[in-house]
Amino acid sequence: MNLKLLKTHIENYKKSLEKDFDKHERDLAQRQERTNYYQSWTEERILKMNEDDLYEYISGLWAMLIWGNKHYVVDKIVNNNGLENFRKELAELVWGIAPIEKRWDHFRSHIKGLGPAMISEILCHTHPTECMLWNRRAYVGLNYIGIKNLPRYDYQMTGKKYNHLSSVTKEVALELEKSGIKNPTLLTVDYFIWDELQVVDKLSQIFSKTEAEKEISVVDKEDADAARFIHDEIRDKLADIGRWLGFNSNIERKVAHGSQVDAVWEATIGNMGRVIYVFEVQTKGSIDSLIINLYKCLNNPAVQGVVAVSDATQLEKISKHAADVGDLNKKLKYWDYLEVLQIHEALESVNETINKLGLVPHGF
Repeated sequence: MNLKLLKTHIENYKKSLEKDFDKHERDLAQRQERTNYYQSWTEERILKMNEDDLYEYISGLWAMLIWGNKHYVVDKIVNNNGLENFRKELAELVWGIAPIEKRWDHFRSHIKGLGPAMISEILCHTHPTECMLWNRRAYVGLNYIGIKNLPRYDYQMTGKKYNHLSSVTKEVALELEKSGIKNPTLLTVDYFIWDELQVVDKLSQIFSKTEAEKEISVVDKEDADAARFIHDEIRDKLADIGRWLGFNSNIERKVAHGSQVDAVWEATIGNMGRVIYVFEVQTKGSIDSLIINLYKCLNNPAVQGVVAVSDATQLEKISKHAADVGDLNKKLKYWDYLEVLQIHEALESVNETINKLGLVPHGF
């Protein structure tokens, strides 16, 4: 960490607080209000959540600003996980006695629909002295002050990494306290990062594709857990992209006999019927199985396109395998997983900005 640079920005931050004391007071009140609210959700209360409670609990998160229709997200969480199972896993994440890195990894492995931004925000609001808040803004700020090996993508945010970054932000909180800011928490650090350390004009620039990132590393390919997290992240982001583009979007759908695919975009065209686009994500495993699964999809006449999503090397192998598979070769498209991540980032930023305008009332 570049302490000299950090201390310079802390001094700038203090001056800005002194100039706009009312904003400082509002921020303090907001932090306390959010902490009080999420801490009021005890383990017992979480285990009794109904769907309306869950909507209230989730919809207030800053990470939900990218969604205009927040009911859509909550409905997906319930449909993909089951309400009772989700309550149990959420209670264990927030109030369990196991080390945070184990609770984090367990939750990520067992629950669909919540990424690191939402999970860390819940933890930070509930345990603001122990758990940091992670999102793209945190990446920008921590990268700027010299923190190395930051996770660029969701699958890289393991429990071990999250615990480490919480320790790093505690060091930032300590420097804030040394400067005279009273009782700073990791939620205070988040406000500081947002107000003072956003030094990149366009957040999307930090996710630009470089030569070193064109392929998943050999370690990731050989690591079963990493491969699964990559697969699930890409699958979920494909569903998000489809939804933002106006499709009815789902994950893990059966579209033909013997064929379940990772993601589906579906649209109804007047009274003419449905149009379906299917996506299969390949991180490791049999390419032949992927080819067979996609070929079976074509038995559904509504399927107008099939897309294989993977890294550049595997896409080339898939293309060679599919070359002689009749109709599949004509309809199969190829999408680099890094492009999926970049498009998701761009659309996420657009939706967050538009939704901040409040043009459509929540729940419309």
